[in-house]
Amino acid sequence: MCFVALRGNRQVGFARVVTDLATFGWLCDVFVDESERGRGVGARLVEAVVADPRLNGLRRLALATRDASTLYERYGGFEPLVAPERWMERRSRRPEPS
Repeated sequence: MCFVALRGNRQVGFARVVTDLATFGWLCDVFVDESERGRGVGARLVEAVVADPRLNGLRRLALATRDASTLYERYGGFEPLVAPERWMERRSRRPEPS
């Protein structure tokens, strides 16, 4: 599911949810154009995602963030993992982009 933020007819933000529409969703690829940061675009995107009725029945909506945890907590109700010991990941051997 893709969500976009527009200023006029110019796209200034984007977010995507990968989901089975039954139990789990992953909020990812959230991006706000640098010229629009600090203007509430990210907040409105997150609010739109969590308000979408297609996602209401999910048991879990997860995400990962380097630097925007406060935004996701405030506008989406996200919180740190309750049971991080249950989660696993397989990391790429390639260096992450900076």
